[in-house]
Amino acid sequence: MRRSRTSRLTHIAVAVTGLALAATACGGTSADKAGDEAKAKNLGLAISYDVGGRGDQSFNDAAYSGMVKADKEFGYKSADQEPSDGESDADKIARLGALAKKGYNPVVGVGFAYAPAVKAAAAKYPKTTFGIIDDSTVQAKNVADLVFSEEQGSYLAGVAAAKATKADTVGFVGGVDVPLIHKFEAGFVQGVKDTNPKVKVLTQYLTETAQEGGFSSPDKGKTAAQAQLEKGADVIYHAAGLSGQGVIEAAAAQKKWAIGVDSDQYEQKPLAAYKDYILTSATKDVGRAVYELAKSVKDGKPLSGETRFDLKAGGVGITETNPKYKEIPGLADAVAKAKQDIIDGKVTVATKP
Repeated sequence: MRRSRTSRLTHIAVAVTGLALAATACGGTSADKAGDEAKAKNLGLAISYDVGGRGDQSFNDAAYSGMVKADKEFGYKSADQEPSDGESDADKIARLGALAKKGYNPVVGVGFAYAPAVKAAAAKYPKTTFGIIDDSTVQAKNVADLVFSEEQGSYLAGVAAAKATKADTVGFVGGVDVPLIHKFEAGFVQGVKDTNPKVKVLTQYLTETAQEGGFSSPDKGKTAAQAQLEKGADVIYHAAGLSGQGVIEAAAAQKKWAIGVDSDQYEQKPLAAYKDYILTSATKDVGRAVYELAKSVKDGKPLSGETRFDLKAGGVGITETNPKYKEIPGLADAVAKAKQDIIDGKVTVATKP
């Protein structure tokens, strides 16, 4: 399968100072003090966003919603920070460390790109709990790996697309050509083919790396979607973060269906002009993961190791917000059956295309 790629990265820059660990008179470190201060100050959690930042109407905004919920329930005054343009792992380490030192607990890196930074920061601040979304490689007592079965929700999106298409051609636009996004593609294609083998699936990735802007460039998403529409696709599913806004805009301009991702994009205010053409969204409850981590720390039983949010646990799914979803003959019933079959183990969804 040939995948075309484009490039460019745009997001908000945030200056972060470096950290130095100093020995204390009692033989501890400033990192140890940070852990004690976290309990005393009760500042709550801090999240550091993935590329695209807050306002992507998708992945990062979902994480933010979890922080807001924790603040309201626990009386926290949490913090959130944006990634800087072209930042290094050292920049990420400094940012996470600065948040831990100030007394935030837990500290969450949103996205697999934070793995090296979370590993390093967690070693420096053993009394602070760190969380990382979409990565399970960091193994430490004070690290919670918050991962999702994205392929399962994407399978349901594929079922919906196969039922909605009139042209027997649908599209998938991935933000970055990496294993995580391959899970979205794999589930979507399998869902389409299991529902109607005659339906053709067009696939395009925007960039090879996140630094090239695959998750943060609506113009790239729009161009990719337009190309698929020209080839006859009448339903396009995106897993491209902020770039997906361009996919949705392009589909709506031609009165074709778009399928959103991560959050319920039908409900997103910046996408209101296109909502009639957002058939559904394959969601992953990043907000819930962030909230549950914060709650576990507050309860004195911080999550550690891998915590997986799958279809059975309600961590992934598909939305029915658009009234037109239930108007397409057979669509809702087909999705409901597919969902139950996955939960019952009758259908195993692939994680690789």
